[in-house]
Amino acid sequence: MNDRTGSASAPALLEVRDLRKSFFGIEVLKGISFRLEAGRVIGLIGENGSGKSTAANIINGLFSPSAGTMWIRGQEYAPLTTRDAAAAGIGFIHQELNLFENLTVAENLTIRAFPRHISWFPHIDRRRMRETAGKLLQEIGLDVDPGTPVNQLPQGERQLVEIAKALAIDARIIIFDEPTTSLTTREAGRLFALVGRLRARGIGIIYISHILNDVLRLCDDVITLRDGVMVDQCPAADLTVSRMIESMLGRPLVELFPERRKLVAASVPMFEVRGLTQAGIVADVSFTVMAGEIVGIAGLMGSGRSEMARVAFGLDPAAAGEVRVDGRLVVERSPPACMAAGMAYLTENRRTDGLMMSEGILANLTLAKLTDLADTSFAMVPEGRLERAAGEIAEAVRIKAHDLHRQPVRSLSGGNQQRVVVGKWLLRDPKVLILDEPTRGIDVGAKAEIYALIQHLAERGAAILIISSEFEELFGTCDRILAMAHGEIVVEFKGPEFDRGAVLAAAMQTQGGVH
Repeated sequence: MNDRTGSASAPALLEVRDLRKSFFGIEVLKGISFRLEAGRVIGLIGENGSGKSTAANIINGLFSPSAGTMWIRGQEYAPLTTRDAAAAGIGFIHQELNLFENLTVAENLTIRAFPRHISWFPHIDRRRMRETAGKLLQEIGLDVDPGTPVNQLPQGERQLVEIAKALAIDARIIIFDEPTTSLTTREAGRLFALVGRLRARGIGIIYISHILNDVLRLCDDVITLRDGVMVDQCPAADLTVSRMIESMLGRPLVELFPERRKLVAASVPMFEVRGLTQAGIVADVSFTVMAGEIVGIAGLMGSGRSEMARVAFGLDPAAAGEVRVDGRLVVERSPPACMAAGMAYLTENRRTDGLMMSEGILANLTLAKLTDLADTSFAMVPEGRLERAAGEIAEAVRIKAHDLHRQPVRSLSGGNQQRVVVGKWLLRDPKVLILDEPTRGIDVGAKAEIYALIQHLAERGAAILIISSEFEELFGTCDRILAMAHGEIVVEFKGPEFDRGAVLAAAMQTQGGVH
């Protein structure tokens, strides 16, 4: 590291100067500069593809910049790997957590350097490993046994374990990338309290989020990126959500949710679920979604919302119950049979269930439609029709990419990955569309576009089922809301105006249980 010269002010904890990055010959980060002081929180906002994650990944050593310099406490900083970044005291809390779920909490927290016995036969000192992990867990206020496998923890506690990993390397700078997308309100509150304690210890924080109210609540300063350019930087106290949205989009957002359409009185049942049961998961779930209707499922994590959808689509087995599409019984109820019947299902976890991360955007978009594009089961898929279909849907959902053929999905921002998943299913023009957290990790402008697409599909007669942790999303899009608790549907609410307090109270029921 070289000493920084030429600055009269005290060196910042982190300083970024004219940072640039190009991919595939296209400049995606166009000269951003900022300072992060100790004990301060900087919010980084912008649409998907604006350069937020690229900037964070350069700081974290995953990418090397095309140009520009970085400094930590006045010393030039040029990491070649994430290990270099960790050695310099930088921790990164990813949106998709980097934990080994089959290992224990203690093993995850000490995996960079397992404590060892010094003897003729070196082996891991598990007592010291548990002690080290216990101290880290105490530091973040997480009361779990260090020997607990990570896959037994709820999502919120896994997030805290990820933060403890950052503290294990004595991080002085921590980057949070969409940390609350999988958290309940209670878990998010716990995270915010921890961020406050980290700030009080003098740790500098970069906080990336599409939830703008959280940014205003947590951050001292906010930086807005648009198309790789830093278009705004000012104290959070001087901002409003409306100004932040306008800065991100370059225009005012007139309306997030589309104007409600009128339901056709003579609408027919399009999606019917009767007595769906799986021991310990869902119990005697029954409901109907009419053609052209949008129905929401409200409930807290663990209520059985996603599990019910997986059983209905044939991803998980059912002990009892039936599913009908357009009046016809889905006999086999496997994913291929459900798709053949006209169903589509956007899963909660896009990376593991929704995408082939190493494949190109085109391959992902058309995967669910391939058999329909060929004239017969043995025919080659017409390349021209394939490209036209993919191009049209990519434009409809506004996927930001440089090359649909060659660019792998893993190179896209999280929000653009979500657009690919949505586009894949919209390309099938389904009769029934089940959407589990359809706008998770998507910026506000893209949300408005997704809502408009959902509305358009409903207007064409599809039955839409939306599972969402964002109650405002359900209130703004749905004709009816079904509240789930403990694997059961407990209350039905009819729109267009919903009693927010009543829906939330129903979703938080603690009585009952899965039979």
